Amino acid sequence: MTSPDPWPEIRGIAYGGDYTPEQWPKEVWREDVALMREAGVNLVSVGIFAWALIETSEGVFDFAWLDELLDLLHENGISVDLGTPTASPPAWFFAQHPDARVVTRDGVTLGFGARGMASHSSPAYRAAAVRIASALAERYGDHPAVVLWHVHNEYGVPVGEDYSEQSVRAFRGWLQDRYSTLDGLNAAWGTAFWGQHYGDWDHVGAPAAAPSVVNPAQRLDFARFTDHQLRQCFIAERDAIRVHASQPITTNFMANQSWTTDMWAWAREVDIVSDDHYLVAADPEGEIGLAIAADLSRSVGGGKPWILMEHSTSAVNWQPRNVAKRPGELARNSLTHLARGADAILFFQWRASRSGAEKFHSAMIPHAGTTSRVWREVVELGDALGRLDEVRGSRVAADVAVLWDFESFWAQDLEWRPSVDVSHAERIRSFYERLWRDGITVDFALPGQDLSGYKLVVAPAQYLLSAADAANLTRYVASGGTLVVSFFSAVVDENDAVPPGGFVAPLREALGVVVEEFLPLREGARHAVQWRGAASLLADAWQEDVVLEGAEAVGTYLDGPGAGGAAITRHPHGAGVGWYLSTRLDAAALRTVMSEVYADAGIVPAAHPEGLEVVVRRGDGADFAVAINHRDEPAAFAATGVELLTGSAVDGTLTVPGGGVAVVRLEPTS
Repeated sequence: MTSPDPWPEIRGIAYGGDYTPEQWPKEVWREDVALMREAGVNLVSVGIFAWALIETSEGVFDFAWLDELLDLLHENGISVDLGTPTASPPAWFFAQHPDARVVTRDGVTLGFGARGMASHSSPAYRAAAVRIASALAERYGDHPAVVLWHVHNEYGVPVGEDYSEQSVRAFRGWLQDRYSTLDGLNAAWGTAFWGQHYGDWDHVGAPAAAPSVVNPAQRLDFARFTDHQLRQCFIAERDAIRVHASQPITTNFMANQSWTTDMWAWAREVDIVSDDHYLVAADPEGEIGLAIAADLSRSVGGGKPWILMEHSTSAVNWQPRNVAKRPGELARNSLTHLARGADAILFFQWRASRSGAEKFHSAMIPHAGTTSRVWREVVELGDALGRLDEVRGSRVAADVAVLWDFESFWAQDLEWRPSVDVSHAERIRSFYERLWRDGITVDFALPGQDLSGYKLVVAPAQYLLSAADAANLTRYVASGGTLVVSFFSAVVDENDAVPPGGFVAPLREALGVVVEEFLPLREGARHAVQWRGAASLLADAWQEDVVLEGAEAVGTYLDGPGAGGAAITRHPHGAGVGWYLSTRLDAAALRTVMSEVYADAGIVPAAHPEGLEVVVRRGDGADFAVAINHRDEPAAFAATGVELLTGSAVDGTLTVPGGGVAVVRLEPTS
């Protein structure tokens, strides 16, 4: 299960971060490379925001400083992930092309002075982006330091949708390609409602702010269009680079933290998936959100190892309250990403900026310098990663898939839904947390992909479900799979229209139920669900009027508008079982339900102590268990082999200190 090596020039796990030497005098550069060697850094990202310094005016390039930098890094054994700086066009570009500025939904034209790309539909921007990408690749395609190309930065952040005239024209063209005729468009958008029928393509616009709620099918298509336009910008740069360079090409996603781009579609266009992840300071268990992002990054890439392109050594600077990481958290976060498939651990950034909007963002070299705790932990992490060469290329295997569908999320997030308390992010987090606490590693998946390799598929928030995808899930159950579907799923089709037969109808065969009516609750209302006629489970926010069509009610509403009705159902279908949960249970309450689901699926939860996260990576020659202890108390788990960070033999049980990490090369089992 070992993957091909994307960069044989780098030994072991890649380690480093964003490097912005243009912010510093050249005498600092030599100090930097010496400290990089001390920390074990072998890969840095360069040039990501340096457009104005590389192309000083249109078509005029200054490569001298970049030549010197790349040569210096190569001389010191440090490889380069070379960025195209197209996320932040220079002032001269906007002065020459004012029509390339982004326009918001409210009609406000955005100005210069922050980060953020130009209009994704601007021909001038596309031409300029291709020009600088081509120039960089032509000059550095054969440079021995360059092992990876990094196109742009975090597409869709902070600029996603654009309502400029150029975008409107491009949207019309995209719609014509999608629907061919106005009759097709009118049918898909349901324009008979509110008299929105279109008789001329020139009358079709972007869904800008309007007196009331704009057609949701139009809003959904504009989200699809935005994703397409951003991706076309990437493809244009990628193809320009490929003319001159053979190294892998990537762009950094923001898994579980940005919803603008469809990572499944993007992953098909990059040579290797890379992700930026930052802890949510307000989340007291941010390690769970981190695990979600890592699993999603691995999943969209088909299970292959991926790059953690950015994370922070300590606090970020852009959240309401920027909480610093405590001692040991830097290593725990980093090794969790590694456990879940990352073969490169990089930070933003190498040296903390003295000026600009991110001067309070942590760095590998903080403002406190090399006498700081953060620097010591950076060096310690480099030493630890240096002991894990053999883990590189191994892969993670999972028996459970959780459905993650960006188009469904885009549709669910539009206005006038039954309850503001219903969130796809919350449902995914709750189900994932239950699986995480039960020690079950998961993949994320689309509802239309081949799911036959999974014992269990969970659909926490599949609001939008096409007929074809519903048929795929139904076949999965009939063939022996176990499917769990949460409320407010299978509600609309790909055009945000309720399907024939009503809510959940596309899955009625697999689940044995239909939903006659949603019964959302008032703010703060809670209710009880009787489980198997005995235990009582606490739920909130949502109930439904569920009609049984072959399913068994294993949970019943004890109070609320659905009192006496089915709350949780189980339905054998073919060789498998379909479960439906029509109310909101948190991760704690889900424990009771999922224990029976696991039995149906033939899954045995891990018996690890609370707070001990253990993930196994599988290689051709050996498997590796990575254990992260998120609690202050020591925690033990069963393992036999060699702990790679210390070189110690493990004979049956390993105790991980409070806040500690361990990586065990497992002894093969007979």
